[in-house]
Order: sequence, then C-alpha cells, then structure tokens
Amino acid sequence: MLISFIIPHMGREEMLIQTLESITKQHFDLNSIEVIVVSKNSNASDELLKFNQSLNFQFIMVDESVTIAHQRNKGAHTASGEYFAFVDADIDLSENWINVMLAILHNKQDVKLVSAAQKNSQNANALERVRTALVNTVMDCEVDFLRGCNLLMRRETFFKSKGFPEDLITCEDYAFSQRVSEFGKLYYTNETSYIHLGEDKAYFAMAKKEIWRGQSNFKSIEGRKVPFSELPSFLVPPIFTCGVLLLFIGLWLNLNALSLVSIVISLLLLGSYTIRLRSSTQDNIPIKDIIFFYLLYFPARTIGTIKGIVT
Repeated sequence: MLISFIIPHMGREEMLIQTLESITKQHFDLNSIEVIVVSKNSNASDELLKFNQSLNFQFIMVDESVTIAHQRNKGAHTASGEYFAFVDADIDLSENWINVMLAILHNKQDVKLVSAAQKNSQNANALERVRTALVNTVMDCEVDFLRGCNLLMRRETFFKSKGFPEDLITCEDYAFSQRVSEFGKLYYTNETSYIHLGEDKAYFAMAKKEIWRGQSNFKSIEGRKVPFSELPSFLVPPIFTCGVLLLFIGLWLNLNALSLVSIVISLLLLGSYTIRLRSSTQDNIPIKDIIFFYLLYFPARTIGTIKGIVT
C-alpha cells in the first residue's frame, strides 16, 4: 500500500518543513509513503531537499500564475500511490493521522473522502480559537463539503471526480468535495487532528485574506448543486453588510423605520451566528472575540464576492 502526499506550496519554507516533519513522525511505514511538493518557488533550500534522505520525496516547480487546484492536480497526475493525501503546506499532522484516516476509508465503505479535525496550537490566541471552533462545528459524521487542507481518498475516486477545478482561484475544495460526494460520503473525524500552522493570528490580516477567499464564491457554484447547508455562507455576509450600510443611511437621512429594520436584521444575524459558534464548542471563547470576528468577516466576504463578480 502506497500513500502519496500531495502538497501545494508557495513562499516561505518554514511551515512546509514542519509539515514534512509531521509526515516523517507518522506511525506508519515511511517506505510506503511518497511526498510530492508542487511549488511556485523557483528553487528549494538544502534543508528542504534533505527530506530525500528520509522520504520518497519529489519537488516539482510550476509557474507562479497557476491556481492551487492546478498544483494539486499536477501532483496527483505525478503520484503513484493507491491513496492520495492532499495536505496544505502549513499543516502539522497528528502522529496517528494516516492510521485513523485509512481505517475510516476501510471500515466505512460508503465514505470516499475523509478529513481530520483542526485543533488549536499551543498558546493559541483568541482569533485562532475562533477559527478552530468555526471549522469544528460538526464532527464525527457525514458532511456536505470538506476543506482542502487535509484530505485522504482512494486514487480511483480522485480520477472519477476529475480532480480540482483549475478555473477557481479559491473555493476549489468546496467544488471538488461535492464532485466526490456523487460517488460516496464525505466524513469529518475527530479521531485524529492537525494544527493549522498558518492559521490567522491577526484580525485585520484575516479580513484581508477573506476578501481574497471570497473572490470565487459565486463562480464556485456554477454547474453544481449547492447543498442547503452551504447557502448561509453565500447569503448571510452580504445581508448583514447591507443591513449595516442601510442602518447608517437611515440614521443619516433620519429614516427611523429603515434604521430600525436594518439594525434588527443585522443584530439577529450577528447574534445567531455568535450563539451558534459559542455553543458548538467546549472552548471558552469570550463572546466579544466572536462578535469582533464576525464584524470583520461578514463585510470582508461581501467585498471579496463583489470583487469576484466585477473582475
């Protein structure tokens, strides 16, 4: 049994090296692992290339203009494994990651794609804790979509699904995982985990990144059936943002009715999302931090969506 780790990469190598180190620490025969890094960098350091000594390691360079979907597909077409593990270049895997993920695919024959739960890093700040709680709202069950940061699947399932959509700048994992769901279930497990080394640590940097992430929001739903559970991620940010804008317009023009309706809608959305996130986690995250997160997240997603439509 050979497992091919496929890692898209661009930029600094520090977190990529930590990712590779976590692969070498797996409770699994390293001779049954190959690692393919598909990088937009024009060269690799000696420290990175030293992984040739402990792993079946390939470093492939691609043009900086290609999408992350292209990088993943490039790695998949190079890989020879029976199983494909798609892992981002800033992911620290738990030592039992391979064993647990393989066991799920073996024991749950109807599951075609599996992802592990995110856990906080040591001394995680409030924003990282919010982010971790947000992706872990539902665990140990079938889900409608999975994020692309850590995935395991059989080789034949990948090629049946025709790979990641290369025309998408972001949201390619949502579209890809729904393609896979046509052949079987998607499963999110808490039996193993990972730490997102590159998780957002600063609120305004997070907002800037969300603007970028939001660019492919609408393009990602072209030609596919959008599950009901995914609709709020498209609708709530612009509704909230419009509500806040109308509130200020109403106050400026002294339109009390407009102001009242706008603030009620905005507060209902903000309150419901805050309460849902707070109640879905055992982490004692302060309410104020969750509120501040959504106050930046909703407008940033809206701006990104609009940017994606007009460009």
